[in-house]
Amino acid sequence: MVRDGIFYALGFTTAGILISWLLGPMVALPLFLLGAFCAWFFRDPERPIPVGPVAVSPADGKVVAIVPEGDGRTRISIFLNVFDVHVNRSPVSGIITDFAYQKGKFLVASLEAASSDNEQTIITVRSQDGTQVVFKQIAGLIARRIVFTKKQGDFVQAGERVGLIKFGSRTDVILGPEWHIEVATGQRVSAGSSILARRAGEIELPLAMKAGLKEPALCQT
Repeated sequence: MVRDGIFYALGFTTAGILISWLLGPMVALPLFLLGAFCAWFFRDPERPIPVGPVAVSPADGKVVAIVPEGDGRTRISIFLNVFDVHVNRSPVSGIITDFAYQKGKFLVASLEAASSDNEQTIITVRSQDGTQVVFKQIAGLIARRIVFTKKQGDFVQAGERVGLIKFGSRTDVILGPEWHIEVATGQRVSAGSSILARRAGEIELPLAMKAGLKEPALCQT
């Protein structure tokens, strides 16, 4: 569980115990339920991370848009509902070269306008070969608290935890022309373990297996 979840759960549970003692358990029941929900909401499961020239999903959720951004770049937008795991992970390995916070609106995160208009953090990761991947943590109608635990200059591994968005939100990943997109609109993805894209020109798994190569390993993080 994420540490924030422990604080929320303990806070509601403590308030529930106090209200139960003063007014009775039935009056306190909503507080106990809220405490249980927070413990569940802030879950942080381990995930198998694909190894290789791939970009993984930064969040659990549903792919709601795959949009050309100009200069051969493509934006993949993922909507997280309140039932999804909200821990965010880096889509690729590399150095965080830029981090910016942008004030904005709190539109429903599934709307296309949320990508540009909503409050968000914008993170740029540069890989060893010099290519850059940009991803965003975007607040929504309910989610108004974005947490980013890394800083500029940090090295991150693909699938490494980098923060979370509290309660329903959106993440965007912007990939350059060197990436071949492997997801479709409407598809559900899991943070760290679902492959969004593969470096163009790389041998995909079925061909590699035909050539007698071993299947890429998975690591836990």
